[in-house]
Amino acid sequence: MNTILLGNLIKIRWIAIFGQVLAIFFVSFFIKIQIPFFETLSIILLSVAVNFFSYYEERKNKSISNVKAFSYLLFDTLQLGFLLFLTGGIINPFSILILAPVITSASYLPALMTVILSTISILIIILLNFYFIPLDLGSKFFLPEIYSFGLISALIITVIFIAIYAYLFASSSRQISNALSISKLQILNQKKMTEVGSLSAAAAHELGTPLNTIFLILNDLLKEKKLTEDKNIVKDIILLKSQAERCKEILQRFSKNPLKLKDKFLEKVKISDLIKINFDKFNKNKKLTLEISPSDSEPEIIYKDEIMYALGNIIQNAILYSISTTKVELKYQKSIVNIIISDDGSGFSKDVIDKLGEPYISKNNQGMGLGIFIAKNLIENMGGNINFYNSKDDKAVVEIMFDNSILNI
Repeated sequence: MNTILLGNLIKIRWIAIFGQVLAIFFVSFFIKIQIPFFETLSIILLSVAVNFFSYYEERKNKSISNVKAFSYLLFDTLQLGFLLFLTGGIINPFSILILAPVITSASYLPALMTVILSTISILIIILLNFYFIPLDLGSKFFLPEIYSFGLISALIITVIFIAIYAYLFASSSRQISNALSISKLQILNQKKMTEVGSLSAAAAHELGTPLNTIFLILNDLLKEKKLTEDKNIVKDIILLKSQAERCKEILQRFSKNPLKLKDKFLEKVKISDLIKINFDKFNKNKKLTLEISPSDSEPEIIYKDEIMYALGNIIQNAILYSISTTKVELKYQKSIVNIIISDDGSGFSKDVIDKLGEPYISKNNQGMGLGIFIAKNLIENMGGNINFYNSKDDKAVVEIMFDNSILNI
């Protein structure tokens, strides 16, 4: 269940209470407009009581469920509705504040709750046009019917528009945040798994030597005539030998690693190996063309999960939009490594090529585009650069550049 911080609601309500108190004192004693002073003050004091109760609840739990948050926002909406009823209805300049709970709901709560709150707000606006205590302005003052109708329509449209806009904006922000959190979690899990693998490899190495010694001694014991005369001893030695062999096999399995790295903090890996692993992971009967320059000797880099994950997202995208082939060029220079990934698809759309790497922007303006967004963030956070462009024959190209010092070449 999603939760909303109760402290935020308390702060917003204190601001609203302060504004309401200031407004009724200003209107009553400075402008000297007659309003039901004690009735309005009582409704504001009710809001103060609710806020003190909220403060007490916050001491036990900083966050509350969506249902409780909705109930608080509903109270705020009804409280403001009663205040407007006592102070002139929708002609009260503060009637626009009825939008505040709707905006808060759209930003934090599910769509259904926002729709319900928006509907209640609209009903209150309509009712306040017909049922309210008019302000005693000392002279005849009234709004033309056409203006009154326009004001109601504007408020209703504004409620609907802001609710939809705020919900979509907040939803987009939540999705971006979730995507980044998931990628960070995956990288963290990968690091933990590799650390476990490294410990296993180290343990296998350390235990391998004494096991080999045991194995050799058991072989020597089987050659001793005095011992072999006793069938029970021979049987026990053979059993020990078989168990030692079994332990050896288990340790060999522990020492194996998908990247053939016994300790990724000490040993290195070729970028071409990372590309092949990612291509095999996402490939759907398509071809990989890999070119390395210079071809005689490819340097190795310190393995980093961020590079693995970023390359995976870009290669997956290239495979998705390619017709049959994904091409990767690795160019090693004195101080820079260039990784150029291209496909034989239709190329980047002109409408989105300058926006690629932003959230929700994909190659052809279809789909979520969060994979490229995450890859770009990972590469740039490491100190690398990434560019998107179309080749001379209008094929999509992604070029990644790393300084050799970043990759520890």
